[in-house]
Amino acid sequence: MNKILKVNTRTNDIRMISCSEEELYWGGRSFIAHHFLHNVNPLCDPFGRNNKLIIASGLLGDTPVTTAGRLSLGGKSPLTGGIKESNVGGAAGKRMARLGLKAVLLEDAPDNPQSRILFIKKDHAELIEAPEIKGKGSYETLKILRNRYGDHTGLLCIGPAGEMGLAGACVATTDRSGVQLRVAGRGGMGAVMGSKGIKAVVFDDGGAKASEPFDRKALAKASREVNRILREDPKTENRHNFGTPAVVSVCNALGILPTGNFRSGQFEQADAISGETIADLIDRRGGEARKGLPCVEGCVISCSNVFADPSGKAIVASLQYENIGLLGSNCGIGDVDAIAELNYICNDVGLDTIETGAAIGVAMEAGIINFGDAEGAKGILRQVGEGTPLGRIIGSGVVTTGRVLGVRGIPAVKGQAIPAYDPRALKGIGVTYAMSPMGADHTAGNALETAKSHDPLSREGQIEISFRLQIRAAFLDSAGVCLFIRPVFVKDPSLAARLLNARYGWDWSYRDVRNMAIECLSAEREFNRLAGVSDNHCDVPEFMRTEPLPPNNTVFDLPKEKLDKIWKVQLPEDVF
Repeated sequence: MNKILKVNTRTNDIRMISCSEEELYWGGRSFIAHHFLHNVNPLCDPFGRNNKLIIASGLLGDTPVTTAGRLSLGGKSPLTGGIKESNVGGAAGKRMARLGLKAVLLEDAPDNPQSRILFIKKDHAELIEAPEIKGKGSYETLKILRNRYGDHTGLLCIGPAGEMGLAGACVATTDRSGVQLRVAGRGGMGAVMGSKGIKAVVFDDGGAKASEPFDRKALAKASREVNRILREDPKTENRHNFGTPAVVSVCNALGILPTGNFRSGQFEQADAISGETIADLIDRRGGEARKGLPCVEGCVISCSNVFADPSGKAIVASLQYENIGLLGSNCGIGDVDAIAELNYICNDVGLDTIETGAAIGVAMEAGIINFGDAEGAKGILRQVGEGTPLGRIIGSGVVTTGRVLGVRGIPAVKGQAIPAYDPRALKGIGVTYAMSPMGADHTAGNALETAKSHDPLSREGQIEISFRLQIRAAFLDSAGVCLFIRPVFVKDPSLAARLLNARYGWDWSYRDVRNMAIECLSAEREFNRLAGVSDNHCDVPEFMRTEPLPPNNTVFDLPKEKLDKIWKVQLPEDVF
C-alpha cells in the first residue's frame, strides 16, 4: 500500500501519487492524524473547501491477520470542531488495500453538491454522476450499487442525512455477503462526505493482487499466534455466542447502562434487551436470523448477528450494544423488536445510532414524546429522512437538540454524544471522554475491560488506565484491526511489532509501536489545539459532576487539574 488517490471534488481532477517515505509508516488513524496536522488548516469550516474526508487503509489491511481490513474515515468533525477518526468493518477495507491504496483524499468542495459515485479500480478512478440514487436510503443505495458493479466490490455510501449535511450522519458499508450493514458512525463523517458531493465510493479490486509481504512465513506464524490467544480467551466465545449485546447485563449490574437520558445507570427492563435474550430469540425465530457472523472476512471472533422478527424475516444486521443502550434503555424502550426497527431506520437514513439515540433521549426529556414511546421515536427518525425542522434538529446531534429544546442535561463531550457507558460509575472511561482527542468515544479507550481488575467507582489509577487504553486504541485503529483483538497485545506486546515487521521488513520493537501510537495521539491533540478545541478546555458534562447516578449514587469526581496530567503519565516499558 504505497499509493494515495487525491480527488478534487470541485474541479473533478483525480491524481494518483506515491507515498512519501514518512507516509509509509502511517496507516488508518495515524495517517489521518499526521496528514491533517501537516496539510489541513485547523480553522477550516468542516463543510468547506479546506476540510478533507480521508479514507485510509490500516497498516495490516492487506494481510490475513484476523479482523484486518477495517477502514478509517477521518476529517474535521462538524460535531467536535476537531479531528475525528471513525472506523468500520465490512468488505471495502480489504478491497481498497488490494488496490495498493494507502488513502483516498476527498478534497475541496463543489459549489453545488450533486449525487456522484467515486469509482476506483486497478489503475483507474472516475467520478460518475448518479442522480438516480440522490436522496435514497442506505439500504437501497447499496443494493443498487451491488447490482450495478457486482457483489465482488467494496462499497461506501451515505444516506439522506449525509446529503443534507446533518452533523449526526454516518457512512455505511456492507459485509462481503451484503447482508450486514456496518457504519462509520462517530463524528459526522457522513455529513463531510455529503459536503463533497459524493454519495458513494466503489472499490473494484478485480485484477489487483495484494502486495507480497516481506516475510510471508513470519507473518503467517504471528497471525496464527494471534488466533491462538484469541481462541483461548473466554471473551471470544462469549462474543461469538452473544455478540456485543453480551455486555447489556454487565453494564446494568455495574450501574452504567444509560437510562432515561442518562438519569439512571440501571434499566428495569434490561433482561428483555440483554444479549442472552437476543441470542435466544435468534435461535427460536430461525429463518433469516443468525448469530456468530464475521463483519470482516476471516475474523475468528465473529460477534455479529442478524436479528429477525417473529416470522424470521430480518430486521437489522447487526444489532449491537451501543444501539441497544442509546436507542433502548436511554429512551426507556424495553422492546427489543422496536429497538431493532429504530436501528434499521437510523441505518437507512444514515445516522449514527449513538448520537441519534442520545438526541432522542433529550427530546423525550423535553417532552416532545414520552420516554418509552417507540412509535414516536420511529416517527422522529422518519422525519430526519424527510428533512422536517424537527428531523433536522435531531439529525444535527444531541448538543443542537438539547440547546434548541432547552434541556440542561446534555450527555456530550466536545460536542459529541456520550456512548452507552456512564462515566459516573465507570470513571476510567470518563477520563477518556474528557481527554481523548476524539471526544466522547468508547472506542478511543474503553475502560469496561478493566472493571473486574480495578474498582470502576474508585478515583485511583483511572488516569493511568485511560492513557494505556488510548495508546492501545490508537495502535489498533492505525493497524486497521478490531478493538476486540486487544487481549492479544496485552498478553504479548511483542506481537504488534512482529506483525508489522513481517509485513514490511521493518526492524521495530514494541517500544516503536507504542511510540507510533503516542505520536498519533500527539498529532491529533496538536491539531485540536490549533483548532481551538484543546482537551485542556474539555470535561465531562457539568451535570455528571453534580448529579449522583443511581444506583451507586456517584458523580464523576476526578479533578480537572488531575485529568490534565494524563499526557505526562510514565508507563512501564513492557506494558501495552
